[in-house]
Amino acid sequence: MVQIDINCDMGESFGNWTMGQDEAVMPYITSANIAGGYHAGDPHVMRETVQLAAEHDVGVGVHPGLPDKMGFGRRKIDASPEEVKDYVVYQLGALRAFADAHGVTFQHVKPHGAMYSMLSDSADHARAVMEGILEVDDDLIYLATDMNIYEVTQEYPDLDAVFEGYIDLDYRADRSLIVEQQKEARDPEGVADRFVSIATEGECETVDGDVIDVPADSICIHGDNPNATDLLEAIHDRLDEHDIELAPLHEIV
Repeated sequence: MVQIDINCDMGESFGNWTMGQDEAVMPYITSANIAGGYHAGDPHVMRETVQLAAEHDVGVGVHPGLPDKMGFGRRKIDASPEEVKDYVVYQLGALRAFADAHGVTFQHVKPHGAMYSMLSDSADHARAVMEGILEVDDDLIYLATDMNIYEVTQEYPDLDAVFEGYIDLDYRADRSLIVEQQKEARDPEGVADRFVSIATEGECETVDGDVIDVPADSICIHGDNPNATDLLEAIHDRLDEHDIELAPLHEIV
């Protein structure tokens, strides 16, 4: 039996603006990365998303971003390691308060967008964030989006870290992701094939046909993909056939 987590970025709506398909997607996943109010989300959306996760027994973590709602946290900001650390701790604390209020275990941290890119490019920024997480709670899990960040997590024996793979984005041969400006519907069976390959073999095919290692214990799917629920249904249809069990991060680590 292979255990693997399915995570999804959630709680990214704001006011009257809706992002993603949280209610439709939540029943199919095991961990929710919930926006902390900087790149997206607001206090009401944070509360509602935590409640939704609790209803479906989904693990809750924060998806902290840079303070840039206008750019959805995808624009670069010249911030020091200490400043980025403070951004993460602030958002972690805000979302954790909602989790505590609803009796939900707060399990992980997964940086978003330009913040994730900053941590991937700068080990000093990555270390600052990881040290901030440990100062708050050394039981939290770091969900590492690429190998650069994952390697930095190994410097901290008290920090549990999980590497994640992607199935609704394409990989290049260097294991970097091709991020679309506008997400397009994906073939459900092709996405399910990739899920099974990563879950059972730790590898997947690149856009050029090469096979690369993706040693992931968590797989991300994007809730704003136009046919996200179709993709997830196709994945769930494969679980028994390939002896795969879904589990939240805190049960895998």
